[in-house]
Amino acid sequence: MLDTALFYSFALLTLLGAILTVSLRNAVHCAIALITSLAGVAGLFLLQKAEFLFAVQIVLYIGGITVLFLFVIMLVNLDQTAKQRRYTRHWLAPVLAVAGTGALFVGFLTRGRDTLALPAPRVAAEAGGNVERLSELLFREYLVPFEVASLLLLVAIVGSVLMARKKAD
Repeated sequence: MLDTALFYSFALLTLLGAILTVSLRNAVHCAIALITSLAGVAGLFLLQKAEFLFAVQIVLYIGGITVLFLFVIMLVNLDQTAKQRRYTRHWLAPVLAVAGTGALFVGFLTRGRDTLALPAPRVAAEAGGNVERLSELLFREYLVPFEVASLLLLVAIVGSVLMARKKAD
């Protein structure tokens, strides 16, 4: 009973934080709403007895990446960017992206439920903790996507610092 109540409260916290992240106008308030959403996800990890992922969520995402977002927000001159024209006449690329994503969704839905099913979780032969199983999966089977994600984050950080420096000069 308590687990169900905690699950629904953490899920509600996550959803409200995510909705506020994309709907608020102030960038600092959006970052705080993102912290709220990530804290809800951390609570969901803790309910699933994934203590390592809970700690990583708190330390890395809430403590590191969100603070980095706040630093970038403080570096960029928000008053000047708010006055700039937001919409351009380049509408073809977003329309094609939305159409492609919609076609993928329609393809998944028409092929059936089996295409969206996750594979059954594999149980490790030895009785290791979930940190050992997570590291084995991450660094053996998902090494390339892990490295690609880290490179994308690095490019985003360097790009945001360069954009902030150009505007400051």
